[in-house]
Amino acid sequence: MQLSAPKLASLKFKYNIARLKQGFLLASLTICSISQQMVLAQPTSDMPLPAVLRNHKPSNRARVVLALGGGGTRGCAHIGVLRVLEREGIPIDGIVGTSIGAIVGGLYAAGVKVDEIQHRMLNRSLLKAYQTVPIPVRIAMVPIFFVPRLLGHHPLDGLYKGNRFRNYLNNAVPESDREIETLPIPFVAVASNLLDAKPYSITKGNLGLAIQASSAIPVLRRPVEMNGLLLVDGGLQANLPAKQAKELGADIVIAVNVDEVFSTVSEKQFHRIGSVGKRVINMILAKVDEDQVPAADIVIHPVVNNINLISSKTKDARYAIEQGEAAATAALPAIRERLEKIAKLKLAGQVKDTDLVKDSAPVNITAPLKDANQSCDTDQAKNAD
Repeated sequence: MQLSAPKLASLKFKYNIARLKQGFLLASLTICSISQQMVLAQPTSDMPLPAVLRNHKPSNRARVVLALGGGGTRGCAHIGVLRVLEREGIPIDGIVGTSIGAIVGGLYAAGVKVDEIQHRMLNRSLLKAYQTVPIPVRIAMVPIFFVPRLLGHHPLDGLYKGNRFRNYLNNAVPESDREIETLPIPFVAVASNLLDAKPYSITKGNLGLAIQASSAIPVLRRPVEMNGLLLVDGGLQANLPAKQAKELGADIVIAVNVDEVFSTVSEKQFHRIGSVGKRVINMILAKVDEDQVPAADIVIHPVVNNINLISSKTKDARYAIEQGEAAATAALPAIRERLEKIAKLKLAGQVKDTDLVKDSAPVNITAPLKDANQSCDTDQAKNAD
């Protein structure tokens, strides 16, 4: 039976409408599917951060690596930072340290408790191991050191060998954790190689020897021969080792900067002997760290001004620890926000390279105590020593 032309046209029109509806339906389903994926990719899930950290594998959350900077006694602030992060359940998947950062970070990576590290700092046992003889006495003995040279023996330059310090560090950790490769927390000590004038990351070998090299302050301590290199304090080239922390596979680099926080001072400050040198050294360290800061996601900067790099005062160490706790506490909201953002993106399968979601500039947290501007060299707390 043949259909008339008007009826045929009507059927074709209805058929096209049906196909058009199917097309709209298919498009709607596709859009919904994409929208659901987009929603999953947003770091706004209802799952709280503690649940994300507790219920999922490390591969499904952000990998956190600490970069602990050098700064002598000011680096006691690292103890306070570690105490806060541990107390708040912030994961630590790796530690990279330079000089005092390597000392504190290496001990912690080997399983030494925060309170034990603090005890060793405050009772001066660690300092005494580092400086076996007071510096003035050692300097007075310098002429004696020239006798072997007159007889043809030419040891490496420096006031202290550092071997006693290495043994002290090794004895402070379990015997099973004296090799970097076996530490409970991955650890890297950063030193400077005198032979090629480049920073060197120590990723294997004896823990005490690695820390000895990373903290071998030139002139004060002799260089350390290791792996065919001649190593001294890493602060010369990578005082705040954020780049090295990133190389350890970090999704989030939390850098702890113990450089002086500069302000304009009076000319009268520089009439004391040693005042110019102290200021210049702090300026150099801050300049060295400028190149490292962009590699960090969060920079915790305790205010530890007026603490000498090689201060032996217990009150200075205690003050730095308190400042580390204050600054780390202030940084917690930024750390949690970053952890949650990356964890939820990973759970949604929406991010593989966390550099793609890195903020353009690191979050810099400086949170001084109320008396932060007060000099640590005053007579206050005289009896603390």
